[in-house]
Amino acid sequence: MNPVAATPAPRPLYQFRNAGLSLGGKLILDDIAIDIRKGEIVCIVGASGCGKTTLLRLAGGLFRPSTGSVLFEGTPMTAPRQDVAIVFQDYGRALLPWRTATGNVSLALEAAKVPARDRGPRIAACLAKVGLAGHADKYPTQMSGGMQQRLQIARCLAQDPQALLMDEPFGALDAMTRQSLQDEVLALHAETAATIVFVTHDLEEAIYLGDRVVGLLPHPGRVGIDIDIRLPRPRNQLATREDPEFLRLRRVLFDFIETSEGHRT
Repeated sequence: MNPVAATPAPRPLYQFRNAGLSLGGKLILDDIAIDIRKGEIVCIVGASGCGKTTLLRLAGGLFRPSTGSVLFEGTPMTAPRQDVAIVFQDYGRALLPWRTATGNVSLALEAAKVPARDRGPRIAACLAKVGLAGHADKYPTQMSGGMQQRLQIARCLAQDPQALLMDEPFGALDAMTRQSLQDEVLALHAETAATIVFVTHDLEEAIYLGDRVVGLLPHPGRVGIDIDIRLPRPRNQLATREDPEFLRLRRVLFDFIETSEGHRT
């Protein structure tokens, strides 16, 4: 019998190769070395000021690393890409107040030079995916905070992204709206299989959403912990959060954050 060659592991979507970043002469991130696989949800946690958002901006091509490299499908990430979308925490500033929901989603298609005649069905589909099908003609100021964040996500979905980068998107929302949107993110992930990198201060949110949780140490930001989350999917706001493994992981991450405070200078 001829030996069967092992199938090589697929190349990660993102490869951070000892990436570091200095801004204004200050070292913000140092020696970041992580891979992010296609279709994975990776949540980034850490104490305030540890560089979580900066890492996300490196992943989005908004910053170039000062040392090392960030690769996307094996190619250096040196500028924003059409297939990488960013959902910002401040939805009020991310949306255009003079455009309706339809107009805000259309913006992504206009940037991609999609012909006007082809935009309508795609806009409607994106709004429907986030539960805004009946609000296409509303302006952002006519929407609640949760609806505005859904609209920002819909605009990102219009880009048909391989990677969705989310910077504390639900931090300003009430608890019930936040949990509802967490479940919507998981439903969208199941439908699109996009890679999601999700920055959050909420340890329970990170465990609930993630396939992995990466914790950063502060000053400069560097990887201090990288743990797999093997909780079963689909996840449930009650059952998952009561799972003994969920509670164990919460303790591990809480201890990490508490200990990391001792790394401040």
